[in-house]
Amino acid sequence: MPPQTFRTARQGDVLVLRITAFSSDTADQLGEALLMAFDHPAAPAPRSLVLDLRGNRGGFLREAIRVVDNILSAGIVARTDGRHPDARRVWHAAGMDLTQGRPIAILVDGRTASSAEIVTAALSDNGRAAVVGSATMGKGLIQILVPLPNEGELSLSWSRILAPDGWPLQSLGVLPSLCTSLGADGATRGLERLAQGDAPMGAVLRRQRQARVPVLPSEITALRSACPPAEGRDGDLQAAVTLLSNPEAYRTATAK
Repeated sequence: MPPQTFRTARQGDVLVLRITAFSSDTADQLGEALLMAFDHPAAPAPRSLVLDLRGNRGGFLREAIRVVDNILSAGIVARTDGRHPDARRVWHAAGMDLTQGRPIAILVDGRTASSAEIVTAALSDNGRAAVVGSATMGKGLIQILVPLPNEGELSLSWSRILAPDGWPLQSLGVLPSLCTSLGADGATRGLERLAQGDAPMGAVLRRQRQARVPVLPSEITALRSACPPAEGRDGDLQAAVTLLSNPEAYRTATAK
């Protein structure tokens, strides 16, 4: 039996969806869960949603694109760029918002990578979700296997993945609008500032979105040090729920 990679839970009026990897049916499971929660609820429909991608190392790229299609009805999902013309591609959202516009928070940590970073960057850059946690891993290369005459294989980096706004995922990773890796007190102060309309990560996020290849190592270090990568902590979910419960804090966290 394949490992379970998708789980749902409720925390009050918040729907919590945990995705540990992007398997071949992740998008279908997400779509079914959203339809059950918002179109055919057995209980009062959730007021908001937490997408927990902590520890998610990625998986199928196509499933990441389809997951975003369950939430975004328009906008760029991701871009790829490389030396060969075939390596350059743009994915556009082509679905419908099954959440019916509910506020969304995405939980990430230092182990969140690859396809999980694509989903996070897509929803964040399009202003559709607030990101809570730490800097992610920064795994943003697409690799291909080239067969060799001796029946071996050579792994080549084919293209780099770019977020909708054009910044590279490789090495930079995704940065949160609410940082929790600096401790509980830091997260509390961050929530207080967001509720007052002040984005503590705002300047750093603007710098990140302006980054273009090649990004200097010193710039990568400076950006990621604002919220260092770390494993998710117990209070992350509550921080996300608190953020979702405050409309002003959420507006500030999703503003660009």
